[in-house]
Amino acid sequence: MKIFKVISTITLIVTALIIILPLCMMLGGSFMGEDEIIQSIGKIYGLSKAEVHWRIIPQYPTFQAFIELLLDTPQFFVMFWNSCKQALLGVLIQLLVSVPAAWSFARFRFRGKKIIFMIYIILMILPFQVTMVSSYLVLDKFKIMNSHLAIIVPIVFSTFPVFIMERFFKAIPKSIIEAARIDGANELQIFFYVGIPIGLPGIISAGVLSFLEAWNAIEAPLTFLKDKSLWPLSLYLPSISIDNLGLAMVSSVIVMLPAILIFLFGQRYLEKGIVASGIKE
Repeated sequence: MKIFKVISTITLIVTALIIILPLCMMLGGSFMGEDEIIQSIGKIYGLSKAEVHWRIIPQYPTFQAFIELLLDTPQFFVMFWNSCKQALLGVLIQLLVSVPAAWSFARFRFRGKKIIFMIYIILMILPFQVTMVSSYLVLDKFKIMNSHLAIIVPIVFSTFPVFIMERFFKAIPKSIIEAARIDGANELQIFFYVGIPIGLPGIISAGVLSFLEAWNAIEAPLTFLKDKSLWPLSLYLPSISIDNLGLAMVSSVIVMLPAILIFLFGQRYLEKGIVASGIKE
């Protein structure tokens, strides 16, 4: 048992280092000057003959790349605002639609419920490449191609958050629902005053996961947006030339920060959700 615990601990530490080290290297690289970056990893890109060696802590820290990106690159702010509009608006409206849908699947009985929920699951597991053509035709029919709505609408009607929240709502003990009915609460009051407060960890969990997916989306914007002024940040990073590695490092750090902050905010709700989903009668 002790050997298994030691092996598990070592495995977790190694896995954590594999994940964290590249992030630390990228953060350190964002404070390096162009010459120091080329000296460290230039050989990989054919920009230097020096051996590859990377310092997590910069030898000569500088804010040069940050100043260049934030003051001399207006395109970055346009795409950052595009990402915020598409991800935040999409997820907020998505929750307004998917929370009542998940509650209905979890607490009500109606004809065709199992078939409809099965369709939800099938749509959830289908990759974007399968639904791309049909989505394109629908968006084109509604005349919203090449606009922010072309990204927001598919996010709003994603089936994934419904599947996540349905599990949480279903875990609410029936005794709590019955107690609310005895106290005179109608179905709408039960939803707002019992379902949402108890299911809040599931709602936030679905929101966090949906935001991360929307923030990092590449295929949908590339397919539905022809105007580059509407592109999100996820499409900006590949366009940066290797001749400006410092700018690439800083851009990656700034793109990563909102996703990390949202995840850290939702982490405790994810933990509460795990506990809530284990409640039984």
